[in-house]
Amino acid sequence: MDSKVIRAKFLEFFNSKAHKIVSSAPIVVQNDPTLMFTNAGMNQFKDYFLGNKTPDSNRVADTQKCLRVSGKHNDLEEVGLDTYHHTMFEMLGNWSFGDYFKQEAIEWAWEFLTEVCELPADRMYATVFEGDASENLESDEEARSFWKSLIPESRILNGNKKDNFWEMGDIGPCGPCSEIHIDLRSDEEVAKSSGRDLVNQDHPLVVEIWNLVFMQFNRQANGSLKNLPQQHVDTGMGFERLAMAVQKKQSNYDTDVFQPTIQAIAKKAGVDYGKDEKIDIAIRVISDHIRAISFTIADGQLPGNAKAGYVIRRILRRAVRYGYTFLNFKEPFLTELVPLLADQFKEVFPELDAQRAFVGKVIKEEEVAFLRTLDKGLKRFETIKAETSGKVIDGKVVFELYDTYGFPLDLTSLIARENGLSVDESGFQAEMTKQKERSKSAAQQSTGDWNVLQDADMPVFLGYEQLESAARITRYREVKQKNKSFYQIVLDQTPFYAESGGQVGDTGVLIGEGEQVAVFDTKKENDLIVHYANELPKNLEVTFTAKVKAEKRLLTENNHSATHLLHAALRDVLGDHVQQKGSLVNEKALRFDFSHFAKVTDEELSQVETIVNRKIRENISLDEKRNVPIEEAKSMGAMALFGEKYGDFVRVVTFDKNYSVELCGGTHVPATGNIGLLKIVSESSVAAGVRRIEAITADRAEQYVDEELDLLAQIKELLKSPKDPKKAIQSLLDEKNELQKRIDELNQQQGSALKADLIKSVREINGVKVITQVINVPDANVLKQLSFELKNEVPNLVAVLAANMNEKPMLSVIMDDSLVKEHGLNAGEMVRGMAKEIKGGGGGQPFYATAGGKDVAGLPKALEVGIQLLNDKLNTEIK
Repeated sequence: MDSKVIRAKFLEFFNSKAHKIVSSAPIVVQNDPTLMFTNAGMNQFKDYFLGNKTPDSNRVADTQKCLRVSGKHNDLEEVGLDTYHHTMFEMLGNWSFGDYFKQEAIEWAWEFLTEVCELPADRMYATVFEGDASENLESDEEARSFWKSLIPESRILNGNKKDNFWEMGDIGPCGPCSEIHIDLRSDEEVAKSSGRDLVNQDHPLVVEIWNLVFMQFNRQANGSLKNLPQQHVDTGMGFERLAMAVQKKQSNYDTDVFQPTIQAIAKKAGVDYGKDEKIDIAIRVISDHIRAISFTIADGQLPGNAKAGYVIRRILRRAVRYGYTFLNFKEPFLTELVPLLADQFKEVFPELDAQRAFVGKVIKEEEVAFLRTLDKGLKRFETIKAETSGKVIDGKVVFELYDTYGFPLDLTSLIARENGLSVDESGFQAEMTKQKERSKSAAQQSTGDWNVLQDADMPVFLGYEQLESAARITRYREVKQKNKSFYQIVLDQTPFYAESGGQVGDTGVLIGEGEQVAVFDTKKENDLIVHYANELPKNLEVTFTAKVKAEKRLLTENNHSATHLLHAALRDVLGDHVQQKGSLVNEKALRFDFSHFAKVTDEELSQVETIVNRKIRENISLDEKRNVPIEEAKSMGAMALFGEKYGDFVRVVTFDKNYSVELCGGTHVPATGNIGLLKIVSESSVAAGVRRIEAITADRAEQYVDEELDLLAQIKELLKSPKDPKKAIQSLLDEKNELQKRIDELNQQQGSALKADLIKSVREINGVKVITQVINVPDANVLKQLSFELKNEVPNLVAVLAANMNEKPMLSVIMDDSLVKEHGLNAGEMVRGMAKEIKGGGGGQPFYATAGGKDVAGLPKALEVGIQLLNDKLNTEIK
């Protein structure tokens, strides 16, 4: 069976067992503060396990894109080094929400593996939870009894809490689990030693392929366990490992899931996979990481410098580093693998195929940027090498290469060895520990358990129709963050819109008996609408009036509806390739990110703005439809966003069915005329292939236009009210440029005269020609040009110059390259020592360095320090 058949057979099997087949959730998690990425198939069903939401079907199955590179489940550093860990992987799973439990889960898993996949029963083992006295948990004898009806008891093994009690994170649903392991070793190896002794021992061919989790508990913030409202089944099977077992391979990477990519990489590198372990590791890293990178970008997460974006950038750079170091890839190469992946997965995950050009462009730009950084890092290493007096590179310097240039320890160690050096690993690890402690301290937050006042279904959102309603508190909890605390409150019904889809959360008040509590934000946690307040009401049991701050909401609605009009206008002007890639909508402005591979010209922006304002003046009424079947919504032309998980029924927001039709849960104006006016204030690049437009509407747009007109009037007044202000300004600029040319010529003449004087002052000491002098120069460019001209014209020179630039101090040290090698001179070290005297700092290369400062009176003393440093190195007594 090839991998496509294996996947199809799994879904067909559970469909035959009355399971609803659902699509994978996006790999980037929305509205869940406890998770950054989908790390297990159960993530999208979390609310069902917690009893917060009722599922449409009590039995579901799917194949889920998962990523394990951060937090508790982090496999990143193992990937490539072994043959079975991955960053992104597919998890085949079947779930029961309060329906069947252990018996069916175990029996069906065994049936699928032995009868459908025809895996050898005598090569498989089952583990059951042995219990844990510290948690007061008994052994799972129920699961053991079901396994005993299927396999010999000798193949049923006890597992401890680490291996056989599954927890999604520090808090949340959990329970005992039963794992199925398979022994894929050769008959000869099996004859020598039993697979029983190798289960959970990290043997590459005795591996877990399926985990059957029996969700019974909810882990509380204080560490205790509470029973869930119902018992559930959550199973997860690694698709890649199953393919390895079915296809009788020795590694996940040997299956047809990875081989097309591996062979493409090997061909490009001109190597054979399987001949050299270091090369094989590099190829495995790249073949794994390109999947994680591509699918995450396709799901809407761009590489960046923070949170999820930083994780993706880190994975991408790890792949580039391996290609650069071991496969000699000096140009972008990851981008070339995207079409191959898109073709391979288009039937099961079509989102990559639909965006292959965009994803490839983003990856290429990231590669280009990082290869440039790598090059800078190698140049920095040359400087470090010259500055290292012994044979060991200081751990702080190794950490600088890691933190600034993305050099991992192993890459720096490799380059160091090639240059006859080693690295201070313990010092590097100490710096890493400090960084982790800083990050941990910055992000420290503790969230208490929910205090439930009354059992209730999911909160009812009333905010589409009203800004005020009666409400009762159903639950609350305290959150402590650094030195402050606040409360999260859930109501049975609420007019408050929770932040999602780019629209910020509402603010307002909860009005009780004789008191008001301010709500400073509203967010979603899964599907819970959570209100944030700095204090709790004194009486939690009363009926409150939940009141949204109307002005903020209405202004926000202006900007949200304007965003829809803007999106449609951009597609009109630029083309249908324009897709939303992010947005922020609040009461002040709107920010819209979209796919486009070039800067939007001023003419195009003008066209877009004209179209939007025409639609505003048409005063188009909002056409809002709720609970529309997803396929019907798509047939209406509604645009679905990549990276969003839509249910079977959606809300469709339309402003003219021939113009703007979108799937959207946000709040909007009743008619476009309410927006008043839209004014685009900026257009810029966010990432490769992604542009950003910022715009304002209504009163702020009018104010912006008034301020611009007022500024124009002031400029005209300054120019003595010319008939053509543009022509008058151009004339002033031309005059300024002509004057600047004359100043540059005079500076050059002054520099040439100064150079001649300095050359006359050259002293030769022990074969070294020396210039040391306090000088006056007009600017830093003249000083730099003067320094290099001296170096070029005077052989074997060291020049130490202390310059007064219009009462601003600057130092310059330049020397012949031979002096760096023969006498151990270093311009960077010298200038740093001198800079203290002018209350400044600086640095540079061993042969040339500069420093600036604040105290011009310190120049003579700085020059003395420089002369003393020269004397120490040259063993002279220069005055």
